[in-house]
Amino acid sequence: MQDNRKENSLDDDALEPAAFEPIIPIDFSPPAESKTGFKFRFNVMHAVIVSFLAVAGTAAWFVLTASSVYVQADPLTASVEFSSGFNVKVGQRYLMRPGTYGVVLRNEGYHDSVVDIEITDQAAQIHSIAMQPLPGLIQFSVTARNGRSDADFPATGARVMIDNVDLGSTPLAQLEIEPGDYEMVVTLDRYLPYRQSISIAGRSQEQTFSAELAPAWADVSFNTEPPGADVIVGGELMGVTPIRAEVLQGAHEVTLKLAGHKAWQDDLRVEAGEERTVPLVTLERADGLVFIRSEPGNANVTINGDFKGQTPLEVALAPGQQHQITLFRSGFNTATRTVRTNPDEESDITIALVPITASVDIRAEPADAELYIDGELRGTANQTVQLLAASQRVEIRKQGFVPYATTFISRPGLEQEIRVRLKSLEQARIEAIQPVITTAAGQTLKLFYPKEFTMGASRREPGRRANETLRDVILEKPFYLSLHEVTNAQFKRFRPDHSSGTLQGRSLDLDTQPAVQVTWLDAALYTNWLSQQESLQPFYQVVDDEVVGVNANSNGYRLPTEAEWEWAARTDADGNGSLRFPWGEQLPPPEKSGNFADRSASTFLGQYMTDYDDGFLSSAAVGSFNPNAKGLYDLAGNVSEWVHDIYGAVGTLSSVKEVDPLGPDEGRFRTIKGSSWAHSAITELRLSYRDFGEEARNDLGFRIARYLGE
Repeated sequence: MQDNRKENSLDDDALEPAAFEPIIPIDFSPPAESKTGFKFRFNVMHAVIVSFLAVAGTAAWFVLTASSVYVQADPLTASVEFSSGFNVKVGQRYLMRPGTYGVVLRNEGYHDSVVDIEITDQAAQIHSIAMQPLPGLIQFSVTARNGRSDADFPATGARVMIDNVDLGSTPLAQLEIEPGDYEMVVTLDRYLPYRQSISIAGRSQEQTFSAELAPAWADVSFNTEPPGADVIVGGELMGVTPIRAEVLQGAHEVTLKLAGHKAWQDDLRVEAGEERTVPLVTLERADGLVFIRSEPGNANVTINGDFKGQTPLEVALAPGQQHQITLFRSGFNTATRTVRTNPDEESDITIALVPITASVDIRAEPADAELYIDGELRGTANQTVQLLAASQRVEIRKQGFVPYATTFISRPGLEQEIRVRLKSLEQARIEAIQPVITTAAGQTLKLFYPKEFTMGASRREPGRRANETLRDVILEKPFYLSLHEVTNAQFKRFRPDHSSGTLQGRSLDLDTQPAVQVTWLDAALYTNWLSQQESLQPFYQVVDDEVVGVNANSNGYRLPTEAEWEWAARTDADGNGSLRFPWGEQLPPPEKSGNFADRSASTFLGQYMTDYDDGFLSSAAVGSFNPNAKGLYDLAGNVSEWVHDIYGAVGTLSSVKEVDPLGPDEGRFRTIKGSSWAHSAITELRLSYRDFGEEARNDLGFRIARYLGE
């Protein structure tokens, strides 16, 4: 192998430069285009082919993606046109792409229908369209039947209504009425209503509906003896007898009236179309009319022994006869008259009655009082008067006094006297006042007539607080004050869900225990509720369950004022003095003085009286201890009490005396008076002690009061 390569290789020495010619570059040009290559030329035939392919593709795409739509028209003969959108009709269906299309339906006898339909991508779909028929062309033919001849004639002025729509009065021109079923009603005065169900076809079809009206009357014959009487049916004059009258159906009152004769009356029922004859009526001769008066009036009248009434009186008497008229009245002599009457004649008689009297001596105080007999002024009361021997009202009056009135019958031949002392209005008012009243809730209140007294305590008094300033108060208004504090049972009539709670396992909620755990507002609302139970004017003005003011002139229930409470607690039975403690001036309290903090409450109270035992750990039933001099219970001990006043500082003793004070106008807290079962210190046991608060407590209740009023 190596030898062969060596034989084929050139000897380097043999390659000499002289053995080769130099390479010279020459110009190069590409050969000319061959005449035999393919060249495309676009002509008309190409355009036709392209267009055909485009149309065919589009058509194929439309056919494959369009929905088959059938428009179901009512009526079926309606023509269907699409006013918008592209569609291809194939037989009874249309090929349409999804979208909204306008459709126009036309058919003779119907309104053109122009609607929009929504084509979806559903492959096959049906769209139903109902056309509205044109109105029908309607005429009405109305005739009426003559009641006697049964002949028909055109009824002019008959009212035609369909379904309560008034179309007008006949004759009516041709009317356009929408197709449908209707109730036709035709009415005409003096004829029975005609009713018929009609069906209007519409589509401009001409239809005529007929109605024949039947009379709503009947012929009724009347005759009288003697003839010539007016015939009045239902207040309408029909003519004179003998007569054949057309009388409307129904019930009528018939009157036959002839001068000089009594009127004949009867009820008549007429059925339409049923002729009838009223039997002959024989008229009686008319009575004579007599109008009877008496002086004085209201006398009893008898005629020929029969009672007829009281004067003034009109009576009818048979003509051509004598009639005896007798008049009676208590206190008067009987009067008799005889009268004779003529037919259809009117006469008046007046009979003066003679009184039967007796002398009566009348004496009255005051001397200038006035005397009234049966409401008639007879002068001053002090006189001798002639009074009827009959029942009469005797009154004695004077301005500012309660009138006296009585029913009196004088007795002729006897000496008689009336003596009267009139009461002044004020005296009568005072006598009518109830000293004790009971409320609708069962509380007992006692009336007090207070007077001037001094509230507060001297600075030198042991236990006195700075808010107990001495001040003179005048109480002018009489007032009622409850004997006891309001109990749980009484408060729960106002607020059934109230609970006074418990203390040391013992109930404070027994019916007879005082209601506690009440705020001042609770107490005020209770008094207003109690006023409403008795129809009294509420004392407290309330808006949205808040007290916003008071009516100081109200006679409704309320809380006692601080001044009233202290006067009731500190003065004696006559309203005099100023007690320091309910039982007197010194401690400790005597037995049964009240319910205070004592040995019975020592287990949980830090301060208590070691030398007193009332037997109650907490509140006791109201009235368990002795009352004070005015008969009031528990003004000290048991529970402290809300009073009306807003709490505030009080002024010092001055020459200006407060009159019926209601306390400050503004403030946050309300005044609390009296000690409770939780108090034992000298400060709280004193009756001048003043406390204040706004929250409910388990040792704080209230009692009620009200002004006497007018």
